[in-house]
Amino acid sequence: MKFGIINIMVISSIDLKDGSVVQLKNGKDLVLKRDDADALINDFNRFGEVAVIDLDAAMGNVDEKGNTPNTKLLKSLLRKGNVRVGGGIRTVKKARELISLGAEKVIIGSSAWKSDGTKDDFLNTEFLEELTQAIGKDRIIISVDAINGKIAVKGWAESLDINMVDGAKAAEKYASELLFTCVEKEGCMQGTNMEMVKELRSAVKCRVVAAGGVNSLEQICELEKLHCDVQLGMALYTGVVNLKDAFMGCIDWEKVDGMVPVIAQSVEGEVLMMGYSNREALAKTFDTNKLTFFSRTRNTLWTKGETSNNYLDVVKLRVDCDRDTILATVNPNGPTCHTGAWTCFGSEPIAKSNMERLYKVISERFANPRPGSYTATLNDKRVREKVMEEAEELTEAEGKEDVIWEAADLLYFVSVLMYKEGVDWQDVYNELDKRHKEK
Repeated sequence: MKFGIINIMVISSIDLKDGSVVQLKNGKDLVLKRDDADALINDFNRFGEVAVIDLDAAMGNVDEKGNTPNTKLLKSLLRKGNVRVGGGIRTVKKARELISLGAEKVIIGSSAWKSDGTKDDFLNTEFLEELTQAIGKDRIIISVDAINGKIAVKGWAESLDINMVDGAKAAEKYASELLFTCVEKEGCMQGTNMEMVKELRSAVKCRVVAAGGVNSLEQICELEKLHCDVQLGMALYTGVVNLKDAFMGCIDWEKVDGMVPVIAQSVEGEVLMMGYSNREALAKTFDTNKLTFFSRTRNTLWTKGETSNNYLDVVKLRVDCDRDTILATVNPNGPTCHTGAWTCFGSEPIAKSNMERLYKVISERFANPRPGSYTATLNDKRVREKVMEEAEELTEAEGKEDVIWEAADLLYFVSVLMYKEGVDWQDVYNELDKRHKEK
């Protein structure tokens, strides 16, 4: 079935209630329940952004500390993908905390509106201005959820006398995008209210994401023609819409003449290679989780590493803003270039040194000790002694060369200690990022 050029961006939704992943009909009736949030976000994140929603927080089911049965799980998901988070974000402090914990954007619902507002004064501007100053407009999404065309709040339990379009026009000043959910259609698999989406899209200039009832690739295509992105829940969980098909549909195949450039980049950010994929190659990439291309010279598919075993294991794929190039984040299993070089843009046969590479070597030494391996001899007591010893030597070092030498020694032993405690460098980077965002 062909639908022409599709340039949609699909966002997968993980709704949390009572510590489980759920889907509700009209925001009330439980339709399905799952307990595999980690597996879901790992899968969803391969295809695009993920929305994690705390329904208990949205409904006000919080304890005296502001936590819900989902808090621990939600926090664990925030750094496992490109995550936007929503549900009961009522204070600037809470929004800043979620950003510092790894959320890329926060979704503001009820707090954006005055429950006792008038026809001309319904936006909670004081809160939104403070929020914008704290985290920036680019990190803010405002929900314009609607029941019968009126703004819905408090977990959709109530609606305000605010016209959805009027609310959207006012809210756009404080948000990088608006999330529209047609509450009557939510979880019903009957299709969203296209007339309301059209009205909203023509009223604002910012990014618009449509949710609530989207039930087919055909409707996703309709939304794309309106220049709207789509947030999917029920359609994904019931298998009615396939993320692979949706992602492949977002490529502007006509523009790229059937061959989309794919840039392979390591998790550490090093560019490894560039090739071309057609629809079949991209489908195989998703099916095998190994980066696959189409050889224009040999006129055939080829999976990188199929002869050398140096596969590129896919972590995630993202399309660029013009939908005509793919960035593939991968884990290489060895040198990428056919010459034996680590990348196609260099000549070294091994990866450049970095903390992640050092950590991997240390892990390998403990997992498969080699005869004479010094690393494998380090027990908990000895490695702590060495950290203290090397730290002292670094403080006493004089001159650039000595500082470099002693710093390298210290970082090695710190990495060993971290490995023994089950901490990796990404954990440390996350903590530094959190501290940066809290300031």
